[in-house]
Amino acid sequence: MRGRFDVWAPIPSRVRLSVGEAVVPMEQGDDGWWTPTDSVPDGEVDYGYLLDDRPEALPDPRSRRQPYGVHERSRTFDAASIGWTDSGWTGRQLAGAVVYELHVGTFTSEGTLDAVLGKLDHLRDIGVDFLEVMPVNAFNGRWNWGYDGVLWSAVHEEYGGPAAYQRLVDGCHAAGIGVVQDVVYNHLGPSGNYLPLYGPYLSTSGSSTWGSHVNLDGAGSPEVRRLILDNVAMWLDDYHVDALRLDAVHALADRSPVHLLEEMAVEVGALSSYQGRPLTLIAESDLNDTLLVRPREAGGWGLDAQWSDDFHHAVHVALTGETSGYYADFEPLSALAKVCEKGFFHDGTWSSFRDRAHGHPVDTAHMPTWRLVVCNQNHDQVGNRARGDRLSDPSPGHLDDDQLACAALLTLAGPFSPMLFMGEEWAASSPFCFFTSHPEPELGRATAEGRIKEFERMGWDPSVVPDPQDPATFQRSKLDWDEASTGRHAVVLECYRRLAGLRRTIPALTDPSFASTSCTVDGRVFTMQRGDVLMVVNFGDGPASLPAGSRAVVFETPSGVSLTYGSLSLPPHAGALLR
Repeated sequence: MRGRFDVWAPIPSRVRLSVGEAVVPMEQGDDGWWTPTDSVPDGEVDYGYLLDDRPEALPDPRSRRQPYGVHERSRTFDAASIGWTDSGWTGRQLAGAVVYELHVGTFTSEGTLDAVLGKLDHLRDIGVDFLEVMPVNAFNGRWNWGYDGVLWSAVHEEYGGPAAYQRLVDGCHAAGIGVVQDVVYNHLGPSGNYLPLYGPYLSTSGSSTWGSHVNLDGAGSPEVRRLILDNVAMWLDDYHVDALRLDAVHALADRSPVHLLEEMAVEVGALSSYQGRPLTLIAESDLNDTLLVRPREAGGWGLDAQWSDDFHHAVHVALTGETSGYYADFEPLSALAKVCEKGFFHDGTWSSFRDRAHGHPVDTAHMPTWRLVVCNQNHDQVGNRARGDRLSDPSPGHLDDDQLACAALLTLAGPFSPMLFMGEEWAASSPFCFFTSHPEPELGRATAEGRIKEFERMGWDPSVVPDPQDPATFQRSKLDWDEASTGRHAVVLECYRRLAGLRRTIPALTDPSFASTSCTVDGRVFTMQRGDVLMVVNFGDGPASLPAGSRAVVFETPSGVSLTYGSLSLPPHAGALLR
């Protein structure tokens, strides 16, 4: 078993441990691991490593805490120090659950993990089963989306550090809510990444738009893979997390006989059996390939679920009419029908945005619908817009209350695992922009210029793109909780509450079978039959009607619908559930 100050560093020829005021010699083993040769202090101490003749002590690649930032020494942290109260927690299954995504820094005015605890009653009120937390691992600067992290095991100090993270998980479990942690293993951030000085953590043979690939299959890759797998176990074991959302797994370049994701699924399955509670792995993938979630016995990698962006694109186009960039192929309303019946729109079909065929068919006869996690908004689909504008953006030409309620209806009463994005449930007026706080001016400029280039293919006006480095961009992205109980915000929030209640009382709304879902399109009227429930949405700008038989209305959007003598009449943009 490795000592707490042991470090894998096959590149330097000399490593010394700087701990407290002392410098302790270290000895290298044949496996590239270095071990202190003298006694080291017990308890909480600051420490780092002196590599060769470098004068500054570098942080630990496995650091649990960075109290002074990612460029400074690490601090030891005893993960068993908190008095956990969740011994009776038996976990949550993703099947039938509602996920809620948030960014710690903008979810509340305080921007801390402890402040999130004060909003758990609100989340329970709208039927949330899992709280999905955007990345919290250490990055350079005060605020960031979190995907530029450089130390995977350290919780960002501005959020409250590791002890605050433990309090959040413990509090969520007391409220009956599971925790999904968003983790990034496909790249490392541009500032504070000292791992290449220690060993071959990065690949020399490939890169993505975010930088060099992580070395998963080259020389030294077993230890790199072990670092990732140990980090997975840290969140699920030390921090009692219930699930991980794996960022952009299509950027994990791995030609090993057993892909890292399959190895991860095996180890997490074993840990789940040991702990006696569900532990879930959710992949964000751009591949439209259910190989990721197919059971290992059937030749897949055995993850539990994956995102389906096609659902978002189809809903977004149907509501907004926006057809630029990657939205172009989703212009026909039949695209939404195909996604709901087949899981993906691009299942081997031509993608005009990619200029090639994309995706693979879903085995709808054997795969449950809950394995696809869907949304009508998330951090990417809002934050990667030019202005960070939500569907509820208050500027002229955006969606009315009925259309926002229809977005909720399609997401929460559709066949898949629904995920909400913070503030969506009350039509938040604040944007969610892309923001950074890089202390290095040149990195800040490069980030801002890169954002503008990203929007060229989408046809968005680059002059409206907020400067990610401007502190006001971050501040504008914070939710205004005072507005949730007023005006249109209260109207939309009530729709989410009602739909949450229906999910708990109508079995058809969580039916996991693709076979139970059938859709029709008549002009701009979309219907979805799920067991004994019929969803009807009028995407048109004029009224519509259709036969409803002997069904009763169990949900309607704010403008209401009329059911007379078996005929359902819907105003423009209205939707309803009938049973």
